[in-house]
Formats: sequence, C-alpha cells, structure tokens
Amino acid sequence: MASFHTKIFTLNDDYMTPRYVWENIKQYIPKDQIIWEAFYGDGGSKNILNEMGFENVIHKPYPQYDFFNYEPEDYGLVLSNPPFSEVKYIMPRLKALDKPFILIMPCSKITCGYFRDFVKDIEPHSLQIIVPRSRIHFKKLVNGKISKEKSNANFDCYYYCYKMNLPTDIIFLGDDALKRDKPEWLPKLRIKLKGKYTIKT
Repeated sequence: MASFHTKIFTLNDDYMTPRYVWENIKQYIPKDQIIWEAFYGDGGSKNILNEMGFENVIHKPYPQYDFFNYEPEDYGLVLSNPPFSEVKYIMPRLKALDKPFILIMPCSKITCGYFRDFVKDIEPHSLQIIVPRSRIHFKKLVNGKISKEKSNANFDCYYYCYKMNLPTDIIFLGDDALKRDKPEWLPKLRIKLKGKYTIKT
C-alpha cells in the first residue's frame, strides 16, 4: 500500500503493489527468512508472495495489528510498500526495530530529514538501493476493490534495502524486469481505443 500527493495520486494510502513489483526483485528476497509484510492494504500481498515461493509470510489486518504497536515474535525482515504519508513516522520505528527491510518508496524520500536521521550511525553499506527498470504502476483500491482506471504514478520509486547484504550498494534492474512492468490496464485500453489510437506494448 502507498500514498503520495501528486497531480495523479491524491493524498491517501490506497495504492496497492502489483505482483510484478515483487517478482522483479525475488532473487534478492531470502526464502529462508520469515517475512513481515507490515502494511495490510487490500490483504493480497501474502498470497502473491506465497505463490512466488515465499511460504513464511506474516501479514495481519489493520487496525488490530498496527505497525506502530505490534511486532511479530519471530521474523527475519520487513518487506512492504508502506503508506507514503506515514514514512516520517515509519522510519524512526524501523530504526528502533533494527531489522532488515525492503521498502518501496519514492526516490524523493532519501532527501528528507527523517531519512537522514535514519542513516545516522548505521554501519557502512547497510543501506542499499534497487532501481526499477521503469516507473511502477500501482493498483488503486476504491471501496475495497481494485479500480480498473489508469493509476500509474508520475514519480519514480526505489526499493530501499537495509541490512540485506546485496552484492552492490546500487542495483539497476535490467530489461528482463521491463518486460514484466506493463500495467494491467494497458491491454484493455488498447482494445477499447482500437481504430482511434495506436498503443505500443
């Protein structure tokens, strides 16, 4: 789940993570660790990760299991697309937990004061970044259901990684990821506008 205030994205936290976003980095997610998907959203992330071969996923509903008041007894890392409007509160909590994480957040977050506070005094190379091959197309949740309307962001995101021991501090995803990045609405839009517009996929 996510939130960001731009021309396209209104200020709310109802933008879900498409499957391809996790598939693009599955080689960097350890399968021998218990994953805490800490932000519930539409509740679909656990099923996606299970289908990808990650069997040990903790993904409990909000508000009963609020990130700020709950922590699983046993887990290896936090993996999530957090609500962007709450990142200034999420980062101090993550620093207190001091657990490895992979979070999807806008590139601009790295320049914020609260992010700078997070990186103070951490071990060298603890913070690493994975750069997507293309802009992420989130899935908009409306009244509990995924909307079919176009919901691509007009900003870029990184995968922010902490204590994940990646091979390099910055990883650029390749063209194989680009092939998976086609948003789900595009084939339908092509059919709808056939004869009026040409859309290359």
